[in-house]
Amino acid sequence: MDTLQSGLVPCRLFQDLPAETLEREILSRGKVRDYEKQALLIAPGDRVDWFAVVLRGKVQISQIFSDGTSSLMDALGLGHTLGTDLICTRSRRSPYYAVAAGPIQILRLPAALLLEPGGLSGETREVLWRNLLTLLSDESLRKHYRLAILAQRGLRDRVLVYLTMQAERRGTSTFRIPFSREELAAFLCVNRSALSHELSLMEAEGLIRFRKNEFTLLSAGRGRSTWSGAGS
Repeated sequence: MDTLQSGLVPCRLFQDLPAETLEREILSRGKVRDYEKQALLIAPGDRVDWFAVVLRGKVQISQIFSDGTSSLMDALGLGHTLGTDLICTRSRRSPYYAVAAGPIQILRLPAALLLEPGGLSGETREVLWRNLLTLLSDESLRKHYRLAILAQRGLRDRVLVYLTMQAERRGTSTFRIPFSREELAAFLCVNRSALSHELSLMEAEGLIRFRKNEFTLLSAGRGRSTWSGAGS
């Protein structure tokens, strides 16, 4: 129960639900599942009739192209939901891969819990649908922000736009990003070695400071950015 609670507390889908309601109406319908690193949870074309909450580890959402290259779309950590975008579509068919980035644990729940009447009380259903609408809206915005990043032609411009989004979203110039260096390169659709080299140059020029996945965006770096919005 400790692992369940630690994973569900930050889950925005279950926000505002009393603990007793969560246990009675949600947990009783779910199954905890463990997966090893590189386990394939969802593949393109799969019909997905379930959704899940990440209790431990990280799930990578990516696309793999015919030439073998890949693009990381998102990395879902503790409390994030998987599959909620798919079960709300007409076909419920996935266009992407969902892969365990390491050993993971998820709470898997049937789509019918959200989509079909009778599984939940009216009040609980209303809370979940309100939260689900917010989650899907935020996801749509994240895709918009990523398009804005990828529209930048230069590697440095992509990095600066991404870091500015992170700084403005958090309201601070020092922050942690949810990606490893390899994941960040895949998210920005750039070569990892080239990214590491560019980050070192940017630090030497006084644009940023960084250590692993913690960054400080300095005023010179923010001044060179063309982005004024906020991302995730």
